[in-house]
Amino acid sequence: MEQLGFDFGVTPRRLMKVTPARLSTFDDCPRRYRLAYVDRPTPQRTGPWAHSTLGAVVHNALRALFDLPAAERTPARAAALVGRHWKDAGFADSEQAAEYRRVAKDWVARYVADRDVSDDPRGVERWVSAPAAGGDGPASMIVEGRADRIDERDGELVVVDYKTGRRAPDEHEARSSQALALYAVASERTLHTPCRRVELHHLPSGTVAAAEHTPDSLRRQLTRAEETAGDLQQATDKLADGGDPDDLFPARTGRRCSWCDFRPSCPAGQQAGPAARSWDLLAPLRDDTGNDDTGDDGSADVGSADGGGEGGRGGTPARAAAGVDRSSGGVS
Repeated sequence: MEQLGFDFGVTPRRLMKVTPARLSTFDDCPRRYRLAYVDRPTPQRTGPWAHSTLGAVVHNALRALFDLPAAERTPARAAALVGRHWKDAGFADSEQAAEYRRVAKDWVARYVADRDVSDDPRGVERWVSAPAAGGDGPASMIVEGRADRIDERDGELVVVDYKTGRRAPDEHEARSSQALALYAVASERTLHTPCRRVELHHLPSGTVAAAEHTPDSLRRQLTRAEETAGDLQQATDKLADGGDPDDLFPARTGRRCSWCDFRPSCPAGQQAGPAARSWDLLAPLRDDTGNDDTGDDGSADVGSADGGGEGGRGGTPARAAAGVDRSSGGVS
């Protein structure tokens, strides 16, 4: 007997997987997105960056801290965890690395001393995912990513993102962060608990910048993500059909080119300005974290904190070399 089935002549819509990191990369520079996520084998990159090493160490130390029983989450233990996870990659020399190791220990010890860390988070470095749409229609994408920490307070989730850059964030930055908004949407769906509050915890200054999202503000961020994802997917599909890679993924040159990971593989970026040294984007050792024009998104004037520094990778390190965290972004 012939098997019966249903065929309505409709091809199911493929949901795009989007992460804050990939979306941000495509918005900042489509060429960098292609080099990072499309071209295979992956083109040549720069070596390690000291500010990335510093940020990773702090994140790893805090993750390990919350793996401990609450009674053992002390400032001294937090500082010791920095030492355990420390790496020297990207620093100018062992002296500079030792100075920043000391500073990082101070940051995390003060952070633990100033906050109640006795409650167990709902997630630490937790991967969250959810189908979503920018409007009222069916889901068009899957938003996903790894949140630094997800707390539960008074029956609702709070997304926490650690920052180790030069400039202390404010409420506007927390509210406008697409990454935090997408984490909130995905956390609520993954953990089946309401999530509206997002926080940026800046360890150098001790600042906590917080924002409360509304359904409308989250919808605006989802709409923005959906538009970027659509543009990205269209460019990727055209490339697969034989389109010109440089036309479909143009370089968006600017100050960021000085410290772009793919500068060795991007002639346009090399022409945009001098290369930064691997330690030029470090947060300053002096206590001026709240008073400059740089940001954790990597924006800065050339020659300032994260503007790429002066000269190439050679030369003498500035002991108060300044800088910020870099971010990347796009669609899977």
